[in-house]
Amino acid sequence: MTDDKGAAPHGGEPRPFDCGVKGLCPRCGAPDLFAGWIRFADRCRACGLDISAFNVGDGPAAFLTLILGTLVTVGAIALELSVSPPWWVHVLIWIPVTLAGVLGSLRIAKGWLLALEYRNRAAEGRVRR
Repeated sequence: MTDDKGAAPHGGEPRPFDCGVKGLCPRCGAPDLFAGWIRFADRCRACGLDISAFNVGDGPAAFLTLILGTLVTVGAIALELSVSPPWWVHVLIWIPVTLAGVLGSLRIAKGWLLALEYRNRAAEGRVRR
């Protein structure tokens, strides 16, 4: 169960999805995960979690490329096969849809992936010898 701020009751960790949607710190639930639209803060002001130590890399962008690329491609093909509009109609529709989809969901995907890294204690792989 979570409260209306997305944090678990009694000060527990928020759900990873809430970290992405609301920009919550994955440790304490304070809303200071991001310092800009998609730029992470260096550190949580409430609990001191070193956010800069996490590396989500290009994972969110790769997931969004696959998911949104598939949706836009299917939509463009369906539109082409159903009404065969001129090429400029595709440009007017699919470029803004793609930009809005990427910009609207990249922050969510980055926050969600960082929260999953925190929850699962993800670290760089090491080879034991």
